[in-house]
Amino acid sequence: MRLVLPYNARFIIDRLQQNGYSCYAVGGCVRDSILGREPADWDFTTSARPEEIEKVFSDCRTLNFGKQFGTIGIILDNEQYEVTTYRMDGAYSDSRHPDEISFTSSLHDDLSRRDFTVNAMAYNDTDGLIDYFDGQKDLQYKVIRCVGIATNRFAEDALRILRALRFASTLGFSIEATTSAAILSGRKMLSAIASERITEELLKLLGGEKVDFILRRYRSVFAVFIPELVGTFDFDQNSKHHNRDVYRHTVAAVRNIEPDPLLRMTMLFHDIGKPLTRTTDKHGVSHYQNHPMLGAAMTEEILRRLCLPRRFIEEVTTLIRYHDARVKPDAVQIKQLLGTLGVDTVRRLYKVQRADILAQSMYQREEKLANLAAVEEETERILSSGECFNLRMLNINGSDLLHIGITSGEQIGKTLEALLNMVINGELNNDKPSLIAAAKAI
Repeated sequence: MRLVLPYNARFIIDRLQQNGYSCYAVGGCVRDSILGREPADWDFTTSARPEEIEKVFSDCRTLNFGKQFGTIGIILDNEQYEVTTYRMDGAYSDSRHPDEISFTSSLHDDLSRRDFTVNAMAYNDTDGLIDYFDGQKDLQYKVIRCVGIATNRFAEDALRILRALRFASTLGFSIEATTSAAILSGRKMLSAIASERITEELLKLLGGEKVDFILRRYRSVFAVFIPELVGTFDFDQNSKHHNRDVYRHTVAAVRNIEPDPLLRMTMLFHDIGKPLTRTTDKHGVSHYQNHPMLGAAMTEEILRRLCLPRRFIEEVTTLIRYHDARVKPDAVQIKQLLGTLGVDTVRRLYKVQRADILAQSMYQREEKLANLAAVEEETERILSSGECFNLRMLNINGSDLLHIGITSGEQIGKTLEALLNMVINGELNNDKPSLIAAAKAI
């Protein structure tokens, strides 16, 4: 098999080979090239020791941040490439880094320490594909399998548990039986992993084409670092609007929305407040008043724990807070919503509501979807016609009010809000003479 290497990858391999060392592209770049995907980055493994790598590339900018682990960064055309000496790893007492490493002259030994067979292949144009662990076969059959003994690989770095799920989700692969069993039996090791590392894998996993299967099959894994999800497992909603329990509805909603990390995170938590808000009426039907508000508060705590950015958290919790809003194709209501949330958030909200509806039962589904379509159409009409829905669009400002004798900052603010409400409600035209006259009257 011959892979197409970019110029800089060939340059690195050729330079090391010309100086008497072996060198191969390794890991994800080889996997993605075989799959016909564009690699996000290129990594290399070599028989050269770190100081020898630095010497060979002395005419290039190099970084030695990972030198103690055998890795030298090489900067070419403002891109960083990592070149690592063949090595074997010792014990992993922190479930992340080996306590010690030893360099080796064996490519086989180096590849045998890697996580999954599909990531343990090496390539150069001279030797072709080096595949000691049948990674190419696992790619063919779409399987994620650990190199060697799965329990050992996960004990070395528990984050590999989530990496396995992430690869299965994003590549659309299944997980080999012994690897799957090791994931489930070793899942509690994830509690020792830093939140930032977990979040990085979770965001990628949520964007995968097979995310629904992974969320269902391995829900106990996600419960290790998001225990709040447990309450949704097997929680019967007892409503004609739903034919799934809360967690299965959640998973379906995640699947139904586009693979944007923010939107999929929203769907993962949009109903997390339901189990804590259930009431049952005299007819035996369950209701979940205020579950969006409680769910937003719970989600904020979860996302802070996962160290997500403040603006990401604010947008997700806003969408959860409003996801159950009963919006009608009414211009006044829609303008109020646009003024409160902003255009981008409102458009995201409609996507959230559509995904939610599609994950519900067939009861009134067509009516709900038709109403949402009408709401979207009216929203776009309002936007395209430039109708006023916030203070920035109002054809009057604080300076105008100062000129007519309103000097109190508080009174200026109240007056502008009153004028905006009159414009939104259709009681007043959004032109300066009408607005000045109304301000004087107020």
